[in-house]
Amino acid sequence: MSDQNTKALSIADLRTDYSHANLSRSDTDPDPMAQFGKWWEEAVQAKIPEPNAMSLATVNAEGKPSSRIVLVKKFDAGGITWFTNYASRKGEELALNPHAALLFHWVELERQVRFEGKVVLVSEADNDVYFASRPLRSQLGAIASDQSQPIANRALLETRFLEAEKKCGEHPQRPKNWGGYKLIPDTVEFWQGRRSRLHDRIVYRLDEYGVWQRERLQP
Repeated sequence: MSDQNTKALSIADLRTDYSHANLSRSDTDPDPMAQFGKWWEEAVQAKIPEPNAMSLATVNAEGKPSSRIVLVKKFDAGGITWFTNYASRKGEELALNPHAALLFHWVELERQVRFEGKVVLVSEADNDVYFASRPLRSQLGAIASDQSQPIANRALLETRFLEAEKKCGEHPQRPKNWGGYKLIPDTVEFWQGRRSRLHDRIVYRLDEYGVWQRERLQP
C-alpha cells in the first residue's frame, strides 16, 4: 500500500465517541443568548484555550463563502460583537451582504454553538472605547496594517509599525476604517456530542412575531 493510501486510511479512521454530556430541550433556556451565557461560563470555568475564538463566515458579491477565526469581544441579549478593519476582506463582504454565520467549537466540552443573522456596525463611541482599551502595540498594529492588502515583505510591515509608533506616541487615535460589528441572530443552534454520532442538537429560530422557538434536530 502506498504512503498516500496509508495516510488517507489513517485520516478516515480518526474518530472520537463523545460522552462528556447530553442536552435536551428542557435543559435549555427559552432565550438562546441566556443559554449561550451558561455554556460560555462553563467553557471559561473549564479553562478552554481561547473560548472567545469563533469562526466568522461571510460571502462575496458572487455568493462565494470565506471564513476565518476572529475573537468575540462582547455578547449580550442583542447579539455577538467583534472588531476588525472595515477595509479587510470580511469588511468588504459584509458591506455587500450584511449577513453572516458564527461558530464556536469548544472541543474539550464536545460542544458547538452556531449563530446566523444580520450584521450591523457598532457605534463610533463604542468603537473608541474599545480601541482605547487595547494594548498599545495592538493599537499600533491596527494603524500600520492595511488588512487583507498585499505587501512586498515582512520588513516593510515592521517598518510601517515603527513609523506608526513614532508618529502616534502612546495615545494613538482609532483609524476611521477600524471598528466593530454586531451579529443580531435569528437562528442559534447548540450541539452536544454524543455516543454513536447520535449528537444532541437544539435549534432556536426567531418567528415572525419576534419570539424564539426551539426544536430538536436529528444529528
